[in-house]
Amino acid sequence: MTEFDNPHSREAHFSKRVRAGKRTYYFDVKATRGNDYYLTITESKRIPGENEDRPIYEKHKLFLYKEDFDKFSDGFHEALDFMRQKRVGEETTYASVNQEMTPENTGYSNLDFDDLGK
Repeated sequence: MTEFDNPHSREAHFSKRVRAGKRTYYFDVKATRGNDYYLTITESKRIPGENEDRPIYEKHKLFLYKEDFDKFSDGFHEALDFMRQKRVGEETTYASVNQEMTPENTGYSNLDFDDLGK
């Protein structure tokens, strides 16, 4: 039996790493003891350390539970829409984010928060 077969496993049922410049983001779907899914989003950033043989990573973690999926998604999309509207006509635009991040262009599956509650 793998951790994916055991619904009570504390291991991730889904995990995705996204490298973005100096930062790496991890999206991990896990299950509570009650078998409800939750999402952890971890930001990891390498920081200069005294010993270059052993780099130091600064990490920040966000836990998102199913009862908050819709509100989080709404707020996230509203913030992105705001940034896109304010950047229209400027050299750097966020309008291309939708095009660049589609499952067809990235090869990644489209994550729908409604799917996590099932």
